[in-house]
Formats: sequence, structure tokens, C-alpha cells
Amino acid sequence: MPAVNECARELIDYFERIRERTMRVIACIPPEKTDWSYMPGKYTLGDLVRHLGAIERWMFAENAQRRASRYPGHGPELADGHEASVAYIRRMHDESMAIFRTLSDDDLDAKCVTPGGVELRVGKWLRSMIEHEVHHRGQIYMYLAMLGVETPPMYGLTEEEVRRRSTG
Repeated sequence: MPAVNECARELIDYFERIRERTMRVIACIPPEKTDWSYMPGKYTLGDLVRHLGAIERWMFAENAQRRASRYPGHGPELADGHEASVAYIRRMHDESMAIFRTLSDDDLDAKCVTPGGVELRVGKWLRSMIEHEVHHRGQIYMYLAMLGVETPPMYGLTEEEVRRRSTG
């Protein structure tokens, strides 16, 4: 039988590493481009940062506690400007992690109800949170590429470096 909370701890540790990579790319956002989007009516870079913070805390963390979503949106009323948006995602993450750290393996096996009305195991729901984050991190990478902003390689090597070091 696994140690108590072993699965919960593993999931939380994994999410912390995912968030670290997300924060590295967020650190590349030029402050003057926080309100930039490729098209009117689409997420701005600031919207993406605030969305990641708000959805983690007010939807995923609430649902993990088997409560209803309280997602407030992603607008500048949550945090206006680059510094405030970065502080907001950090604060929401800290609050969420405090909640996630209270979860036991039994909690991960319990069912929660998503905003779409679907019953899922909490552990599965939190894995979808990670997938959601990776999706939006990819958008941030794309936005920054459109702006010509250098970004760090995700795992330490660029694609070109991997090719040079590969055989065949």
C-alpha cells in the first residue's frame, strides 16, 4: 500500500515544476506589451497571465475541495499592468498550493463536479489543470515569438541543439 498522500505529493511537486517553466516564459514578457494581443477581442498577454492565476485558484482549487467554481474572469480589474499581473498569478498559485497540499490520496480519488457539470475524480481534474496551463503557456510562447522576443528553451536545449546532438 502506498504511503499516505504519496500520489497527492507527487502531483503537487509535478505541478510546481510546470509552473516554474511557465513563470520563466512569463518573465520574458516586455512590460509594455502586457496589453498586447495579435487581434482585437483575443486574450492579451496580461489576460493570459491573470487567467492562469484565476482559473487555478478560483476554479481548480475550489473544485478540488468539492466546491463550485468562483472563477472571476481574467480582466485588468484583477491586476492592472505587468507587475500587478505577475504578483497576482504568484499570489493565486500560493493560495492554490496551500489548498492542494491539504489533499490526501483519498481526496484525489473523490469525485468533484466541474463547471461543465461533469463528475470527475479530483486527481484527474487536477491533471487537466496542468494540461490547461501547458496550453496557455504555449500561447504565451507564440505571442512572444510574434513580437520577436527571445524565450528560454523549455528543457534546456533548443530544437537545433537537440538535432545537432542526435544520431542519424
